[in-house]
Amino acid sequence: MFAAFGFEALGVVVGDMYFVDPAPLAGQETPERGVRLELRLLDRAEPRGSIYAGVPIALGRPVWRVDLFGSTESPPGTLDRAHHHPRFDGWEPGRRHFVAELSADPLSWLADQLADPAAVLARAGVDTDEVTEADKTGLAAAAPEIVAVVKRMLDGVRDGELAPFPAEPVAAARTGWL
Repeated sequence: MFAAFGFEALGVVVGDMYFVDPAPLAGQETPERGVRLELRLLDRAEPRGSIYAGVPIALGRPVWRVDLFGSTESPPGTLDRAHHHPRFDGWEPGRRHFVAELSADPLSWLADQLADPAAVLARAGVDTDEVTEADKTGLAAAAPEIVAVVKRMLDGVRDGELAPFPAEPVAAARTGWL
């Protein structure tokens, strides 16, 4: 499943994910699954054709990521690998940051972060010229709706409807939109 929220030059994308890393980090050798949220820059072009033509919209580079993941060996709904990447280097995420509040109450932590986009963007190193005030106010206003979508997806992962396991064991996998 994939959901997107767009503002002016800033967007949020959310999707379910199943992940097996062929070269895992120590302590994370088992597959993980859950919900990923990314704050991305948007590129909007002029319509191609008449005034009724569709508008080309590209989800540009990510600037912040939240992975609400749990090990597949943990009970469903356990987010024992929940972390975030406060900064990206181009398309590559920086190192994982594990925050106790994120694992303890992920939806409240996420709501707090989305309610203060200026702080998230500052930590991400995003130049203030890349986004507008409308981006920041729009994101903050949409935070409850975004968190509700994340909750629905987490419930779907917990219930086995989203981020399904592969039919056969695999050495490497990445399913989902993000």
